[in-house]
Amino acid sequence: MAEFRLSTDAEAELDEIWLRVARESGSIEIATRVVEDITDRFWLLAQFPYMGRRRDGDLGTGLRSFSVGDYVIIHRIERDDIVLILHVFHGNRDIAKFLGY
Repeated sequence: MAEFRLSTDAEAELDEIWLRVARESGSIEIATRVVEDITDRFWLLAQFPYMGRRRDGDLGTGLRSFSVGDYVIIHRIERDDIVLILHVFHGNRDIAKFLGY
């Protein structure tokens, strides 16, 4: 069965994305749609855990990234092909620097 889990960092980052989009757009509906678009990709990654770009060389062994519009999901495949969503960042951020790599 396809499964994913969210890290506490990823949960907090999704909340931050929702708040930022709601403030900037002035629309709860737009903010909700952006976050739903991202979380829909979690289910896709759970079904196809090896999707996304391998980031062994720049972010760390076993890490992968998957783009969703302006955002990037950083994830790792755990045992039994469970996808652990580690972070969700805006694509303009220096992800390697933020993660300390």
